[in-house]
Amino acid sequence: MAHSFTMTRSVTFAETDMAGILHFSNYFRYMEETEHAFFRSLGFRVQECKRSGAWGWARRSASCDYQRPLRYEDEVELRLLVKEKRSKALVYQIRFLLDGVEVARGEVTAVCVAKTEDGQLRATEMPAVVDAAVEAAPDGMAV
Repeated sequence: MAHSFTMTRSVTFAETDMAGILHFSNYFRYMEETEHAFFRSLGFRVQECKRSGAWGWARRSASCDYQRPLRYEDEVELRLLVKEKRSKALVYQIRFLLDGVEVARGEVTAVCVAKTEDGQLRATEMPAVVDAAVEAAPDGMAV
């Protein structure tokens, strides 16, 4: 079972402001990219549409605290930790590291949702295969 994931990416010019600093909104995109890569590393997608139904992960909350800016062409290490696992939700912590130093930290609560017959999305138990593959990190563990 998995409770952490790490990936690296470069800050592109299109993601920065005129001073070459990563725009604050892109930290949230980076967190979502990391979540998607985590799911892919386990052999899943964050959204499925099958005959048995459609389900995915909706955001209940997302936050990010910034200590230092990231700049154009910085290589940022993104460390995801499954902070909490509930029957219908996962809480992630994502740390942004530049040369081993934390420059930002985010948290996302993602709720598993399924599409009902009337087209609405409703919170639902996460699929058994995801439940079996993902676990919460041990207490006190940092990535």
